[in-house]
Amino acid sequence: MAKSEEQFLGITFLGIGLWAWNEKGVLSNISSITDLGGFDPVWLFLVVGGVMFILGFAGCIGALRENTFLLKFFSVFLGIIFFLELTAGVLAFVFKDWIKDQLYFFINNNIRAYRDDIDLQNLIDFTQEYWQCCGAFGADDWNLNIYFNCTDSNASRERCGVPFSCCTKDPAEDVINTQCGYDARQKPEVDQQIVIYTKGCVPQFEKWLQDNLTIVAGIFIGIALLQIFGICLAQNLVSDIEAVRASW
Repeated sequence: MAKSEEQFLGITFLGIGLWAWNEKGVLSNISSITDLGGFDPVWLFLVVGGVMFILGFAGCIGALRENTFLLKFFSVFLGIIFFLELTAGVLAFVFKDWIKDQLYFFINNNIRAYRDDIDLQNLIDFTQEYWQCCGAFGADDWNLNIYFNCTDSNASRERCGVPFSCCTKDPAEDVINTQCGYDARQKPEVDQQIVIYTKGCVPQFEKWLQDNLTIVAGIFIGIALLQIFGICLAQNLVSDIEAVRASW
């Protein structure tokens, strides 16, 4: 990918993130950023967009203006990202159980905030539908949400239920039944398996990872090679510029 295209994508991602925050009223009330108990997916657009813009700007301007400082910054910044990715991969392999516990905590924390943010709600629904799962380790994890828990004090119509994304899909239905999860967890476990997914998203993610390990590894190796190529290209350009300047 050309550096100018990377810079353009970075600006696009940043624009989408800022637009999403503006639609949710975050920009008019900055303190609300910390109010959400769960994860705000907009952060993905802002962080990825910011990193891509910085890399694209440094690489593009550095190459066009033959600015060795920007080119060195580009290669060092890219090297740091590569090192962090490599470290994360090694730690994830060595500390599998710890990663699983953190994933469990992360999902459950977002289950609590399911109704607090529409973007988070859509992310959870997409995850549960895609991996055909419900909750972190099972449907009962939805007891953590104030609208879905089974306590007697819960007056919500969704009491002892699950979101519609937990429901098994009927190919004959064209319209999504958003009430299909109502009272689902009041049924016996055998009956629950007919109407909702009973497997948790953490085990389903592990299974998906094992089934697609070759593809996932190939993607990560491809990204790593592109990063190494970018670092080598920037360093080579720096060497050429310095060699030309030294001959003056």
